[in-house]
Amino acid sequence: MEATLRGRLHHLYYGTAADACRYRYAVLAFDVATIGFVIGTSFMPRSTLIGVIDVLIGLVLVTEFAARISASRRPWREAMRPASIADLVAIASFLAPLAGEGAGFLRVVRTLRLIHSYRMLGTLRRDFTFFRQHEEAFLAATHLSVFIFVMTAVVYETQNGINDHIRNYADALYFTVTALTTTGFGDITLPGTTGRMISVVIMIAGVTLFLRLAQAMFRPSKVRFSCPSCGLARHEPDAVHCKACGTRLNIPDEGRF
Repeated sequence: MEATLRGRLHHLYYGTAADACRYRYAVLAFDVATIGFVIGTSFMPRSTLIGVIDVLIGLVLVTEFAARISASRRPWREAMRPASIADLVAIASFLAPLAGEGAGFLRVVRTLRLIHSYRMLGTLRRDFTFFRQHEEAFLAATHLSVFIFVMTAVVYETQNGINDHIRNYADALYFTVTALTTTGFGDITLPGTTGRMISVVIMIAGVTLFLRLAQAMFRPSKVRFSCPSCGLARHEPDAVHCKACGTRLNIPDEGRF
């Protein structure tokens, strides 16, 4: 029975059948909904209802985490991955109300599950033509969005209650975006050494991710097709020969040309 259950879980997490793909899409959708809940509750006073929902989300995450570890052929190696450890921290933070603690900042770690969801890349390439054609731009935008969310949460959790200008996620997001773009209106600042270091991280890392997104969007698009001779993986969509070795290519054009 145990072997059958583990086999089924392995199929759901690593298989290519339609039901496995639907399951992984559902996990990704739950990740996004969780992030929406974290942002939404920042605008509300803490209440018993929010605490109960926190715990319910935590229980769902515990179940999903246990299923993912069981699905792996090497459970201990999977459990020691950085994304798995981040998941455990996020789960603990959602279940913290059971111990009477808020631990709101730790919930931000749940965002790292989006990065774990990148194992869906193969499925997304297969299911969505738009994703195949703009994969680099999509991933760059995802990295930037995750960074903005994480830094917004850091700003909110470290400044809320001590900085009169940071009262909710909207204020923290406004500061994060103005710092990232180096606009610096000056109407919101983070005092102290910690605040200055947070601002430095936002400016340096944010600008880097933003430039990566701009590069992915504006440079000539290429398609993934491995050259049978030299293995070069990216070519111009209308390439007839590999620019590295000259081998004749037969790149599927999906009817675009």
